[in-house]
Amino acid sequence: MPKGTIIKALSGYYYVKSEEENEIYQCRGRGNFRKRKLTPLVGDEVEFESTNQTDGYVMEIFERKNELIRPPVANVDQALIIFSARRPSFKSLLLDRFLVHIEANEILPVICVSKLDLLEDDTEIAKELAVYRRVGYQVLETSSTEDKGLEEVRALFDNKVTVIAGQSGVGKSTLLNSLNPDLNLETNDISDHLGRGKHTTRHVELIPFGDGLVADTPGFSSLDFIDIEPEDLSIYFPEMRDLRPECKFRGCTHISEPKCAVKEALENDEIAQFRYDHYVQFLQEIKDQKRRY
Repeated sequence: MPKGTIIKALSGYYYVKSEEENEIYQCRGRGNFRKRKLTPLVGDEVEFESTNQTDGYVMEIFERKNELIRPPVANVDQALIIFSARRPSFKSLLLDRFLVHIEANEILPVICVSKLDLLEDDTEIAKELAVYRRVGYQVLETSSTEDKGLEEVRALFDNKVTVIAGQSGVGKSTLLNSLNPDLNLETNDISDHLGRGKHTTRHVELIPFGDGLVADTPGFSSLDFIDIEPEDLSIYFPEMRDLRPECKFRGCTHISEPKCAVKEALENDEIAQFRYDHYVQFLQEIKDQKRRY
């Protein structure tokens, strides 16, 4: 039975790129998937059968190394998180939500700040980006109009499956079009009234990009923390994760416990205050969610 990768899901059909022939087959999901509570995702490695290229069935889904539910995509190597410097303005709180969400799914995050040409004074953003670099994140700074930083971004995609993340209107499709004009992805200008953009991507699709694949998605429609336990949240903040073994109490939440290594690092300016503040806010959200459920 031939094997392949689902590269697009649309209107109940799964478009499978065959491993051997490199051809695309339009397939439906196997009938018993629903009973087994299985839903094929873009990025899935699968077995399929087909008598022609428009009438096939996905027969088996191989084990995933990771998966995202919103957007629905599997087997991702890295997430390129794109935030604009302006229109909409850079928000580290929202960036940290994305980072926690991506870290929790065991996907490598790469931060990309776009629209730098719109920034008159980048002092504040530069300070925050320095924090993320110090934590260990790769941070790229780009401008599509000035052709700045695009080669660094292009090199990221080789031999990897990359999901593009970030709030609407930050220039995700514009950046991809700048890197590869043949894509011709639909873009919309930011709304001056609302301060945000319109979603221009309506389905998930893996697009060949250099020697890799890019998942063009409708975006992350949910950034809640339902599946994260309070005592695990600090695992997804690398600067806290490294200090957890030094805390006196196992399962320390780094709020009021004595002899907490994270609190000591905060007092010594080894952890950025804004990152810790975001951690505290997220922790309270998780506790509130647990109480509701």
